[in-house]
Amino acid sequence: MRTIDTIFGVLLLIGAILHGYGTFVGYAVGSEVFVWSLAGSLAAGLIAVLNILRSRRPDDQALAWICLVSSLCWVGVALAFGSAIGNVRDPRVLWHAIAALVLAGFSLRTLIAHA
Repeated sequence: MRTIDTIFGVLLLIGAILHGYGTFVGYAVGSEVFVWSLAGSLAAGLIAVLNILRSRRPDDQALAWICLVSSLCWVGVALAFGSAIGNVRDPRVLWHAIAALVLAGFSLRTLIAHA
């Protein structure tokens, strides 16, 4: 299961990298929307890296809590973006939301195992 957990962390990290690439391609550098989009890339990347770290530290409950809350928040952000563009089934939305939801599930699994 640890391998699957890590794979979903890497999938979210890939999504963050692609989001960053799209930021540079799609927006004028330094514009307000560019900065906010880049911040979203950073947030997704941090959540991904924290989850990859959590997959390697199964006894770290504090990290599992941080990953659970941040992953669920990222699901909310992804779905809010989908709502904003009028398509929650957009592949970008699904990529981020599904990866983050699976990571939240693995975080919860870690917490339950040590309850």
